[in-house]
Amino acid sequence: MRLLHVVPTYLPAVRYGGPIVSVHGLCKALVRAGHEVHVFTTNVDGPGDSSAPLVRPVPVDGVQVRYFRVPLLRRLYWSPGLGAAIRAQAKRFDLLHLHSVFLWPTLAAARAAAAAGVPYVVSPRGMLVRELIRRKSRWMKTAWIELFERGNLERANAIHVTSTSEAAEFAALGLTARRVITIPNGVDLPDVMDDPAAGAERDPYVLFLGRINWKKGLDRLIEAMALIPGARLAIAGNDEEGYGPELLRLAEAAGVSQSVTFLGPVGGEEKWRLFRGAQCFVLASHSENFGNTVLEAMAAGCPVVVTPEVGLAGVVKESGAGFVVEGKPAAIADAVRRLQADQSLRRQMGRAGRTAAEDHFTWDAVAGDMAHAYTSLLESC
Repeated sequence: MRLLHVVPTYLPAVRYGGPIVSVHGLCKALVRAGHEVHVFTTNVDGPGDSSAPLVRPVPVDGVQVRYFRVPLLRRLYWSPGLGAAIRAQAKRFDLLHLHSVFLWPTLAAARAAAAAGVPYVVSPRGMLVRELIRRKSRWMKTAWIELFERGNLERANAIHVTSTSEAAEFAALGLTARRVITIPNGVDLPDVMDDPAAGAERDPYVLFLGRINWKKGLDRLIEAMALIPGARLAIAGNDEEGYGPELLRLAEAAGVSQSVTFLGPVGGEEKWRLFRGAQCFVLASHSENFGNTVLEAMAAGCPVVVTPEVGLAGVVKESGAGFVVEGKPAAIADAVRRLQADQSLRRQMGRAGRTAAEDHFTWDAVAGDMAHAYTSLLESC
């Protein structure tokens, strides 16, 4: 198949977190499976622009990526050049896959695909969640849904979600679709994994890794640390929204400021080293359509503690990779204490998580499921 993925930002703009990693993971796995994959995106990278060349294709792990400039309205990623390119080339592709909602590239690509009679799929990437809409730009997003998004979603050949919880949130907003397909994100398994049995030799730290954002439940995690004497918390990730100072104030108020370390963004082997060195990984999110970092922790053999709002919570429970607890500091602290006190349990949960990642969540397996879904959509057109 000849596929075009449209996404507002792409590598090297890793500051935007999980969606960037997930889209590229899917695209490069589709290339390995023999498909021709192109990406149209912008060169926006935070307040500046990435150094990627504009307009001409740039090969990234076999994926042909074209970057376009955003002259105005950066928060919407308005790029006339990107829109013109999609309109001119849409018919060259068998299918378009659009990643995002509430942003101009998805609107432009959906309209271009419909005009060209080319099937398209939309992945909301966790943004169609009632609580997220309520807490941030509620009226603007509600208006956008009614003016643009509802029609884009209804005309799409399918909506792709990564978990049953994301599908439920989509339905709860009163949105309808021709078809909803549930295919999880995948993970690039680390080449080397330390034995989780080595817990006694590890530094006794609890790990959070991901974007520093209110929805990640870091407030609950910091309050939980006050209930675990002697424990240390390592927080790794990009603070794009300036939420760190608020967390520092919370840590000071809870009396644990000396036990909380902010490491900043990490990646590559440093990321895997943190997972392998932690006694457990905690994601206490208020809302999380999937939970890429949970899957990465599992792949590294690190036991996890998550809240029910995390899309992977069902997998964690079924696989035995960790604990699913309510989002109260006392419940989080209890789970962490159990893991700290029981090396055998850490070993058992770490191995269960690694097995689940290997058996069900490699990118090649996920790309195979996605390609099958694409084929089914094309056959029904």
